[in-house]
Amino acid sequence: MRLRGEARQDYCCPMTVIGAPQPVVRSPQIWPLGVKAYHALGELGLVPEKTELLYGQIFHQVPESPLHRLLFMRLLQWILPALPPGLHVQPEKPIICEDSEPVPDLSVILGSINDYPTEHPRTAELVIEVCVTSHDYDRSKLRAYASASVQECWLVLGPEKQIEVHRQPQDGQFAEHAVHGPGGTLTSAAVLGFTVELDRLFAT
Repeated sequence: MRLRGEARQDYCCPMTVIGAPQPVVRSPQIWPLGVKAYHALGELGLVPEKTELLYGQIFHQVPESPLHRLLFMRLLQWILPALPPGLHVQPEKPIICEDSEPVPDLSVILGSINDYPTEHPRTAELVIEVCVTSHDYDRSKLRAYASASVQECWLVLGPEKQIEVHRQPQDGQFAEHAVHGPGGTLTSAAVLGFTVELDRLFAT
């Protein structure tokens, strides 16, 4: 009860002021794509041509320059007669490397072309990538090739007139690395009859 003339007092509980909720900022998430899903999307026409799957992501292949075509055609012409029985070469065709499906310029595969009616090869004896403007991109594929136990990988460096050779795959990387050229000859350790004269290869 409040008496007449008595000052009014208001009593209330303490109030806690809560600020407006702040948005949670997250970095964009990348959902990796598996090889089977990549194939399924391709069959539906949802994957553009001239792409390859690397580590769960789809990349456009680098357009070919005239120098790239020249080096590619020379290597293809020279490797065909050097192949022993039991090996075949596939130009610009994919191989499956765990979560990747790269498309090397040339790959030498064990067996015949009739041994792979339902899926792409899962390894290669020799892989060749011609690099004119795509050095870093093609080097990024080395982990995929090593994980698939590709025995030997050549990176043919057009502007430098050199060939990087990577051998002995183990634990997702190549244990042996060497650079050949300019000049000299290079013989494949995986395809023993295949020898390249570098001056002849890079002649323009």
